[in-house]
Amino acid sequence: MLKRLLYFVLLGFIAGCSNPGGELLFIEPKETDAFQYPYFLFIPKGVSTDEKAFVLIEPNNSGFADDDLQNHIEKAKRTATKDFYLGNYVARKLNCPLLVPVFPRSKTNWKIYTHALDRDVMLQEEQPLKRIDLQLIEMYKHAQNLLTDKGIPSHYQFLLSGFSASGTFANRFTLLHPDRVRAVAAGGLNGLLMLPENSLDEEILNYPIGTNDMKELTGSAFQKETFLKTPQFYFMGQLDDNDAVPYDDAFSQAEREQIFKLLGEQMLPKRWKTCSRMYQNAGVNADIRLYENIGHEHPQEVKEDVVAFFEEVVNENQTPPPL
Repeated sequence: MLKRLLYFVLLGFIAGCSNPGGELLFIEPKETDAFQYPYFLFIPKGVSTDEKAFVLIEPNNSGFADDDLQNHIEKAKRTATKDFYLGNYVARKLNCPLLVPVFPRSKTNWKIYTHALDRDVMLQEEQPLKRIDLQLIEMYKHAQNLLTDKGIPSHYQFLLSGFSASGTFANRFTLLHPDRVRAVAAGGLNGLLMLPENSLDEEILNYPIGTNDMKELTGSAFQKETFLKTPQFYFMGQLDDNDAVPYDDAFSQAEREQIFKLLGEQMLPKRWKTCSRMYQNAGVNADIRLYENIGHEHPQEVKEDVVAFFEEVVNENQTPPPL
C-alpha cells in the first residue's frame, strides 16, 4: 500500500531539481524495488568522474514522532540540503554524493524508534518496516546505478554519519554491517556505544547493547574482526544533557537497567568513559572524543574534525600501493 502512495506534488517540485551547490534527487520506491521508503540523493557540483566516489549516508532523524510521512520527508530534505547538518556539510567539503533515507517514526507505534535503529524495529517481521538496515543498503545500490548513469562510479563501501538518534543508528549499523561501512562518524550518542561483546561481567549483552543475539536477530554472525578495523569517530559534548536511555521509546526497562548497572547511570562522564575504555580495550579502530564547552550540538570545530577524519580515510584509499 505504501508504495502506491504517490507524492505527486512533492515529486514534481523536487525530483531532479537544482539546488544551490548541487543537484537534489527524490527517489520513490517502485513495486520491484527492495526498499519500501523514499530517499534523497544530493550530488554536489563538480563531483569527480575520473575515479570512484565514496558516497556518504546520513540516516534521517526527524526529532519527532509523526504518522504523516510527509513531515519526515520535509525534514529529510533539509538534512540532505542544508550544511547545518553534519552529512551535508561533509558532503560539500569532500565533494561526494550524499544519501538520506526517509524512514518513518510513528506516533501511534511510538516505541518503534526507527531513527535510532532500536531493537523494536529490528524485530519487525512485516513490511514495510522489516529490516530497514537492509533497505538502506538497497537504497544505496539503487543510488549507485543512478550515479553510474551520470558518469559517477562509486565504491562498494560507503561513508556513514549521524548525530543524536541518527548517530546511534550509524553506530549500530556499523556493527551490523561493518563490511559495508568504509568509515563512520557520529555524535550526541547518549554517552552510549553498542559494544562489540557478547557479555560483560557474566551478563549477556543482546542487541542493541551488545552482539550476543546478532545471528539470531539478523541471520548473520557478528563480523568482529571487520568491525575492529573499521575507522570510527565518535563524539560527545561535555555539556550535553540529552540522554535517551531513561525513555521508553529508546530503551526497554530491562535494557535501561542493564545499561545503568554495567555502564553507568550518569551519562557524562561515567557512561561515556566506560564505553570509550571498552572500545579501546577491544582494539576498535576508533577516535572517541569529549568536547569541552559544547552541549548537544556539532559546531564548526566538530564538523571540521569530522571532515578531517573522513578526508584521511578517503585519501588513504586513493593512495596507490607501494611498488
